[in-house]
Amino acid sequence: MTYAKRLQTLMFGLAISASIPALAAPVEGRPVDYQLNLQMPVTKIASEINDLHTWMMVVCLVIFVAVFGVMFYSVFKHRRSLGHKPATFHESTAVEIAWTVVPFLIVIVMALPATKTVVAMKDTSNADITIKATGMQWKWGYDYLKGEGEGISFLSSLSTPRSQVGEPGIAPTQARGVNYLMEVDNEVYVPVNKKIRIVLTANDVIHAWMIPAFGVKQDAIPGFVRDTWFKAEKIGVYRGQCAELCGKEHAFMPIVVNVVSDADYSKWVAGEKKKMAALADDPSKVWTIDELKIKGEKVYATNCVVCHLATGKGVPNAFAALDGSPVVLGAKAEQINVLLHGQKSGKYPSEMPAWKQLSDSDIAAVITYTRNNWSNKAAENIVQPAEVLAARNK
Repeated sequence: MTYAKRLQTLMFGLAISASIPALAAPVEGRPVDYQLNLQMPVTKIASEINDLHTWMMVVCLVIFVAVFGVMFYSVFKHRRSLGHKPATFHESTAVEIAWTVVPFLIVIVMALPATKTVVAMKDTSNADITIKATGMQWKWGYDYLKGEGEGISFLSSLSTPRSQVGEPGIAPTQARGVNYLMEVDNEVYVPVNKKIRIVLTANDVIHAWMIPAFGVKQDAIPGFVRDTWFKAEKIGVYRGQCAELCGKEHAFMPIVVNVVSDADYSKWVAGEKKKMAALADDPSKVWTIDELKIKGEKVYATNCVVCHLATGKGVPNAFAALDGSPVVLGAKAEQINVLLHGQKSGKYPSEMPAWKQLSDSDIAAVITYTRNNWSNKAAENIVQPAEVLAARNK
């Protein structure tokens, strides 16, 4: 074990012991109370980053002690009260060369290992599995593009209950859990010891996909495709967050990656594909209004409540209210178009994003729910999946 690794382990141990809840057992993959150092790495890149961090800290500490030690020694030992007089020289070629060459050599010694790690961070070739991560206000969408699990697609939203978070002007009514604001309804599953390439983009504003234990942080930019990678060497659940200020609910965009064995990953893939097949839309199916309202309430709670609130009232000067909204009470074709393609409004600073990633039945259900809920009594009060499919294909 290298000196940097031993020092890093010691510092992490001190951070763990400083937290009473962590004395029983260190929690992997998320911040620890009173943590003094970086999270313990589970990828080679993260280990190199942690070693560089420790190495740079040691170098800076040595420079600090040397420079200020010489300065304070000189000030103390050569003070006027001891009879010393100031030197009269104005320049020294040797000193000029020394303070140019020595810092240059220090920078080179620090830059070489850092450059090696940065180059390795950008090498996304030969990935075993490729996953597309799309940032949106305020959740993540995942599509498995290549490798085992190809075709799996889902949205991953914050699962911390709103009763723990509270609403504007309303205090939380429930005690906060151990993974407060760092838990999701759909976790990303990947196999251990496999190279995972993450392709990143965004639907609306700039987001950032970050998992500290993997040493990964990459921006997701609308209209651009960026990528990063990781290869987790230890089974476990690892948590991160959006690391780019992206709006009102920026703090509510957690990322959870579940690293499992090859066998467990294959089981998960099989289960997800069965689930997707069971939920596949039948555009010819005609739903009753009660079926759509029940399904729509769940879709609304998962995807819409962060902006429009459970009461449908919206947020003043930020998000439009759905209760009494002219769009909701107007022609249903217009509301379908808004959900499929989004809407910009000069009245509100945050625009309505497109929700075409939702299924036809989800969109039909949530529209039907909003048209028949709160004080809304729309004339066209029911939307069928076939209508959404027709609008999507236009």
